Amino acid sequence: MTNRGLVANVTSPEITTKTDSPTAIYCGVDPTAKSLHLGNLVTLMGLLHFHIRGHQTIALVGGATGSIGDPSGRKSERVPLSQDILSTNVAGIENQLHRFFKNGSSYAEKHGFTETTYLKPKVLNNYSWFNSMTALDFLGQVGRYARVNTMLAKESVKSRLETTQGISFTEFSYQLLQAYDFWYLYKNHGCRIQLGGSDQWGNITAGIDMISKRRTVEEEENGITKTDDIESKAFGITIPLLLSSTGEKFGKSAGNAIWLDESMTSVFDFYQFLMKTADADVGKYLGMFTFLKKEQVQEIMNQHEKSPEQRIAQTALANETTELVHGANGLRKAVTATRVLFGGDLSTLSGDHIIEAFKSDTNRFVQLERSSVIGSGLDKIASISNAAKSKSDAQKKIKAGGLYLNNTRITDTRHTIAESDLIDGKVCILRVGKSSYYLIEII
Repeated sequence: MTNRGLVANVTSPEITTKTDSPTAIYCGVDPTAKSLHLGNLVTLMGLLHFHIRGHQTIALVGGATGSIGDPSGRKSERVPLSQDILSTNVAGIENQLHRFFKNGSSYAEKHGFTETTYLKPKVLNNYSWFNSMTALDFLGQVGRYARVNTMLAKESVKSRLETTQGISFTEFSYQLLQAYDFWYLYKNHGCRIQLGGSDQWGNITAGIDMISKRRTVEEEENGITKTDDIESKAFGITIPLLLSSTGEKFGKSAGNAIWLDESMTSVFDFYQFLMKTADADVGKYLGMFTFLKKEQVQEIMNQHEKSPEQRIAQTALANETTELVHGANGLRKAVTATRVLFGGDLSTLSGDHIIEAFKSDTNRFVQLERSSVIGSGLDKIASISNAAKSKSDAQKKIKAGGLYLNNTRITDTRHTIAESDLIDGKVCILRVGKSSYYLIEII
């Protein structure tokens, strides 16, 4: 992980020895949306590296902490989510995490990781242990082991205290909830390592401190001599918060997140975001977001530097990362969509593959009944599919040479759709100008 740029800091150098043999490691995510985004992929890659090397990985969804919101890296308090939205988000992320480990394991096997003793990743929800905890329980089991001066010293708290808005007691207490998560997993799941972004350092060390204090109290109560061996210690690893060479947060496109759920970001848009990676960043990302070996990455970069206009490195990054996140079928859909949307030759593409590639893309894909399409004017179909505002608008586009059917420019305003215009009798593609596409499935 260190060689791939996936380690920013560790709480103790002993962690190297600790990870020489199987252990349990966790990473938490709060359900602020119903999908994780590309920025979350950095920490997920960390978990995946441990998973394929025989460790027990735990992905923790913050069904409880998500109702409060982590103040780390924020200048203002989050708007609380309703219980319905929170439940929807939790369910979406839990399903997504299971898919990620499934696709990630298949991707790893393709790259030579054929370990047959993989431990099944655990996907847990901290609401299951917080939902029955009363305020008195919290003060006695959690608050008793925290020191306010230490809590105030955390960067996430100090930075907010310097603002006019300050920080609420709710967000101030967030670090205690995350600390208890680590203790709970330590006690009940044998978890010894927490993994998180660099902004989580304070929360991770709070958890390690709580584990140390609670262990001491329990050992004294049970008359056990305090042990400080490596098997009993808790550790933390932080992963760099990834910024592009221009200083932008990785995973953002024009201010919008690139989601890992294809119903929110199509596999085509996911693929294209990676294809647009700057030359200054692509080598680093190939190490972080793929299982390509160091010498393979170097060979790709050597080829890329000879002909940067061919975007060889970006293509490798897009292919590898799309397959990792969306599986082999997702990669096929992305490549198919790329050929369609960049005016490529459609003759070698099947109608089924085109439909598969765009079915989740609500902005570009529409279904129409065969009876309403065959024999109808192209201007009418363009209007129905939102390729044009109206029939007259469609006719203007045709006259201007800006409306294409299956990547062929149409010049006749009276053109009607025939069976021969359908690819495999199932789908046709309208294009307006150079880059606005509309896929019509005939049902």
